[in-house]
Amino acid sequence: MRNLLWQIFKDYQDYADKEVLIRGWVRNNRDQKSFGFLMVNDGTHFNTVQVVYDSDTEGFEEARKFRVGVSVEVKGKLLLTPNNSQPFEIHALKIVLLGDCPENYPIQPKRHSREFLRENAHLRVRTNLFSAVFRVRSVAARAIHEFFQQQRFVYVHTPLLTASDCEGAGQMFQVTTLDLNKIAKEGVVDYSKDFFGKPANLTVSGQLEAETYAMGFGNVYTFGPTFRAENSNTQRHASEFWMIEPEMAFADLSDVMDTMEDMIKFIIRFVLKETSDEMKFFDQFVEKGLIDRLTHVANSSFVRVTHEDAITILREAKCKFENEPKYGEDLATEHEKYLTEVYFKSPVFVTNWPKDIKAFYMRQNADGKTVAAVDLLVPGSGELCGGSQREERLDLLLKRMNELGIEPESMDWYLDTRRYGGCIHSGFGMGFERLIMYLTGVENIRDVIPFPRTPKNIEF
Repeated sequence: MRNLLWQIFKDYQDYADKEVLIRGWVRNNRDQKSFGFLMVNDGTHFNTVQVVYDSDTEGFEEARKFRVGVSVEVKGKLLLTPNNSQPFEIHALKIVLLGDCPENYPIQPKRHSREFLRENAHLRVRTNLFSAVFRVRSVAARAIHEFFQQQRFVYVHTPLLTASDCEGAGQMFQVTTLDLNKIAKEGVVDYSKDFFGKPANLTVSGQLEAETYAMGFGNVYTFGPTFRAENSNTQRHASEFWMIEPEMAFADLSDVMDTMEDMIKFIIRFVLKETSDEMKFFDQFVEKGLIDRLTHVANSSFVRVTHEDAITILREAKCKFENEPKYGEDLATEHEKYLTEVYFKSPVFVTNWPKDIKAFYMRQNADGKTVAAVDLLVPGSGELCGGSQREERLDLLLKRMNELGIEPESMDWYLDTRRYGGCIHSGFGMGFERLIMYLTGVENIRDVIPFPRTPKNIEF
């Protein structure tokens, strides 16, 4: 029966002097003529295990020739090595080649650039860096579900195909079964002949649909892929990414901030506990001090400040910014860093944003200039998530939609949540990849998505 490395590493003392059977991939092979060392990883644990083979090992001569990347089966005895860096090793009794690997295997035991590894995204998970990144991604996803399920939120699967534009920005991928070559020749688009009989797109957010379910369940959350046809080539933008979007009935902006804070702290603690080896690797090789930074956030009280007060703080700062802080305008990355890392030295909730730079569904404040919106800024990353109290007053929502040129008829179903038993409700969204970048210190979003989709790039 096969033994998995995660179980062996967890209970290695129970396996002492016993036979084990492992299967995995060779990360390195050091042949010393009369004996040798295989570094084997089976994918279930971040660390590799050292396998010692010698002339008494069945398959010794073949094992000496094993190249990096081959898959093997090893039967051997586990011996404790308390004086070595790894507390145990496996002395092989028999080694069998399961899958050979040629010399041109791209992932050799040396340092590769991240650009090179992106070009080999189907193989990069066999490196330490990406093994760690995607294991943390898996565990962080589990943490998100754990948090909301413990709070009795209902997990809602919102549609990926939609006829509505949640953000009203129009940066959507169109989906059609129409013959584009025929349309190009004739110059006429007849959507009545399309699959859905009307224009359809990939969703930019599951928020609007989630709001409808919050009006029946109280607290719900979505967690799934979203798409933006935004021609942006920054390190923080992708065309396909995952979003966590909770919606809460009978909740105001203060409740949203409480939930955001509790969620972030829960995820950090969960990941630090469940992926300690991976986090130590990031702390050593990706971002020095990462664990201390995350631990500080998990133990901090998040500051709350209005957008107007934040701008005042920035304008009164002694340092000079490349982008001048202005009332009524968005914050630049340098502004976010100053607020979180210099002035407050903690995560910061910036509230009550100018309505002209926020979405139509956000609740208008009494001043007529701002909306009950919030962005969470964190040290070392900037904006991590954003939300708002939703506009529950039908007349004001309709007025705002008309101001922005959004046709109410196309979103009548959404307006029903205000007509039939409406109530104050709030929610927020967090980009999952932004979270993974924050947790790992990896600065490029292309390196925290298994197969990144960005402008002019849809490989694999």
